[in-house]
Amino acid sequence: MALKLEVFDVDAKPEKSHTVVLDRVALEDEKLASYETGYKAGWDDAAAAQGEEQTAIRAELARNLQTLNFTYQEARSHVLKAVEPLLLQIVGQLLPEIAREVLAPFILETLMPLAEGLGDAPVTLVLNPVARDPIESLLTQATGLPLTIEEEPTLGEGQVYIRLGSVETQVDLDKATADIAAAVRGFFELPGKDRPNG
Repeated sequence: MALKLEVFDVDAKPEKSHTVVLDRVALEDEKLASYETGYKAGWDDAAAAQGEEQTAIRAELARNLQTLNFTYQEARSHVLKAVEPLLLQIVGQLLPEIAREVLAPFILETLMPLAEGLGDAPVTLVLNPVARDPIESLLTQATGLPLTIEEEPTLGEGQVYIRLGSVETQVDLDKATADIAAAVRGFFELPGKDRPNG
């Protein structure tokens, strides 16, 4: 059934009446189309607003991470510059002194397993004359093994050859301390970006 609406026009002549006829189905279709258009426009606006918000959040996060990374690198660089002289002094002065002090105990620790396996074989140590007294005194007290010491001035103070019968082993704390010193110096000579993490 068609709906009839009366038209009220101010300029209309009183004797004539205009009536607009709308089909009920057409009116419902028009309402549904208007609702869907409005819903889609609202959805699109919300999606666009959310996309803009996400973009702004990502940009702010990227700026914060970049600032944080710069701050970390700057702090790390300052810490490394502060500890560099101390580490270089430790490597240059303290490490060789420690190596001299631990040489005799290290020789003893290396010698004992060899001596147990070879029984009463004579022990011969080839070493620098400077290292003789502390090593000879400790080994004589601790082992009671027959000990022969050969002085070799060309060896470093931290180098010792140990011979038990046909078995020979070398202790080289000079090389160990030199390798450690080179590694520390090399670390500080590397550009900041080439340094390993940690």
